[in-house]
Amino acid sequence: MRVFLSALGIAIGIATMIAVVGISSSSQAQLLRELDKLGTNLLVATPGQSMFAGQDTRLPKEAPGMISRIAGVESVGTTGDVAESVRRSENIPKEETGGIALKAVKDDLLEVLRARVGAGSWLNAATARYPAVVLGHVSAERLGITQPGGQVFIGGRYFTVVGILDPVPLAPEIERSALIGWEAAQQLLGFDGHPTAVYERSADDRVEAVRGLIAPTANPQSPSTVSVTDPSAALQAKAATEGAFSTLLLGLGGIALLVGGVGVANTMIISVLERRHEIGLRRSLGATKGQIRIQFVTESLLLSGLGGLAGIALGAAATAVYARAGGLPWVVPLWAVTGGFAATLAIGTLAGLYPAARASRLSPTLALQAA
Repeated sequence: MRVFLSALGIAIGIATMIAVVGISSSSQAQLLRELDKLGTNLLVATPGQSMFAGQDTRLPKEAPGMISRIAGVESVGTTGDVAESVRRSENIPKEETGGIALKAVKDDLLEVLRARVGAGSWLNAATARYPAVVLGHVSAERLGITQPGGQVFIGGRYFTVVGILDPVPLAPEIERSALIGWEAAQQLLGFDGHPTAVYERSADDRVEAVRGLIAPTANPQSPSTVSVTDPSAALQAKAATEGAFSTLLLGLGGIALLVGGVGVANTMIISVLERRHEIGLRRSLGATKGQIRIQFVTESLLLSGLGGLAGIALGAAATAVYARAGGLPWVVPLWAVTGGFAATLAIGTLAGLYPAARASRLSPTLALQAA
């Protein structure tokens, strides 16, 4: 039981380290997979800060068409803010907007954002001209609408919900918006036609070149008032720093491993005291001090190694359970497995050195007499 508990201490330490690294790597792999699917070639042009305090800036109406003509730009989508509230019915006060923005969009936005319609359909050439609306999934939840066919009150009339979007990680502002057709916004709600955001996809090898051309192209007279951002940068930063918090937990796993090593050393010291007769008998039969030392160091290594293998299995299993529950890919880096097992062997060697040296110094005569 003493040997089992010593190995268990090693196993817990290694299991903690493997699980921490595995869970962090699995989350990072999911983020990278999502980035590969969404792409890192999306840029967004929005009105920036004016040189004069308090003065609003606007993108020219021609900005989307001008950006689409930049060499390397593959597709362009546009949204424009409409100054109207979105409510479940006319009985709800106008001030209670629920944080839902109303945006006019053109039908190519869905393709540019690589977004998907979870229920219903996207706006088309017909519905974009009439009181039809597509809700982001957050705005749909806030309005209590789960299926297309319902209605929302916008600008003194009801709009029919024709679709609900799935989450759009690269454009969270779309998730909290109600989207209507560009023509409908102009004809029914007095939208002025100025874009608020221009989303563009460019060739992967032209992203940086296009980034430098968007502002002067969108607004040649005042390029400083155009802000260009990369929505994927946040996901890339999150993927890069996914393991930052794991360092603390990894340190705790290392402490548990050291505690396990102390347990192994304690077990081996007690083993030396209990096996003095065996040691004396081996010495009297010709075993050298070096052979006694090798015997006890080997036993310590075996004890730590078995605990390390059990810990690796436990850590990998914990990672698998977490990944399966969260829908993540199961990733346990090879360096973590090899590094963790090497650490157990190093701990086992250090834990066995003193007991081995103590055993080798026992006098065969005194050891046999003590028995």
